[in-house]
Amino acid sequence: MLKFLHVACLLSATALASPSLAGDGGSLQIYVSKAEQSLTVYDGDQVVATSRVSTGKPGHSTPSGIFSILEKRKYHESNLYSNAPMPWMQRLTWSGVALHESNSVPSYPASHGCVRLPRAFAKALYQMTERGAHVIITDEPVVPAPVRHAALFQPRQPVAEGQLLSDAELRPSTIEAGRKPVQVAMVEKEATSSVQSAEAFADIPPVRILITRRGQRETLMDVQAMLTDLGFDAGIIDGYLGRQTISAVNGYKRWKGLATKGEILTPEFLAQLYASAGKGEPPLGQIMVRQKFKPVFEAAIAIADPQKPLGTHFVEATHVDMLAGSAEWRGVTLENNLSNATMKRLGIEAPTAGETAPTLAQALDRIFIPDAVRRKIEPMLGEGSSITISDAGIGPETGDGTDFITVTRKVPRG
Repeated sequence: MLKFLHVACLLSATALASPSLAGDGGSLQIYVSKAEQSLTVYDGDQVVATSRVSTGKPGHSTPSGIFSILEKRKYHESNLYSNAPMPWMQRLTWSGVALHESNSVPSYPASHGCVRLPRAFAKALYQMTERGAHVIITDEPVVPAPVRHAALFQPRQPVAEGQLLSDAELRPSTIEAGRKPVQVAMVEKEATSSVQSAEAFADIPPVRILITRRGQRETLMDVQAMLTDLGFDAGIIDGYLGRQTISAVNGYKRWKGLATKGEILTPEFLAQLYASAGKGEPPLGQIMVRQKFKPVFEAAIAIADPQKPLGTHFVEATHVDMLAGSAEWRGVTLENNLSNATMKRLGIEAPTAGETAPTLAQALDRIFIPDAVRRKIEPMLGEGSSITISDAGIGPETGDGTDFITVTRKVPRG
């Protein structure tokens, strides 16, 4: 059952760079600057529309981060604020943030958390967007710029045999998915000819990719799989530290003469387990893939210099040509607000005086994706596919029926 939007907030005055607001939806990006109370619509590298907006007022701050349009309704009413009308509503989170029309867009923060839009612009924007279009909300304005880097994916045609791509370890992308069989990425066999046409790839839906640090869930899923392979039944590979998993962990520890009291997943235990399983060093990074708002697969990757932050970055592919094996990427770097507690949990050292935040290129330099994982992702690379890089991992806004939602700042600065 869908949660109803529980904020009544809006945007403001409009300046259209293109009278027709032409855009195909697939490569459309919407950027909102809270500092300037402005909105800019990009279609690839072209600005097609701009508008004034009104974001959340103090105490009802609009979150900053990377979002996508989850739901569209021509008319909606707030279920918290006296059924306040919210025409041309485009939902960004199930917890209550959206773009929508308002008759009050004063060019300063005035909403209860949403992004208010002037009436004519709200309707025009609604008509040009599709579900899944990205909306990036920042404090200071950012402008997407071309990015060229060897770590970025390039499209490749599916293998002719249409086999299951099983040469990289797959994991369900949500804990809930781990409790039931998961259908992983498949490449369908071409029935009539091995020669593909551009039209055959025109309707490939974009994939959403999150590159982040491994959390306890990912580590525990590996532990469960390795223990079971070694003969210690750890139960379902679901990332939960339940009784059966704890029993298996302690059984392994007794076998290796390790202490069974205190912390369960100790560094010594993990190092010995990975060695016993022939897995080498525990991986530090994770790549997760979604398509059509659903998890597809995830796998371990390597991150160099893990004591340094990766930062928060967003890149999107346009002009994806499967036949030529090429795509153009445009990206931005966002604020990376990590608390001291989060940095400690992730093993990130506090920056030294004068140390600047990592650039997108510097982050990509430190990310190493196995070829087997690339071979899974690149045949799925449709127009508008995107990559988010974030230290913080999956937050509470990412769930059923969403792309990866990355919140970079929840509240205004003090």
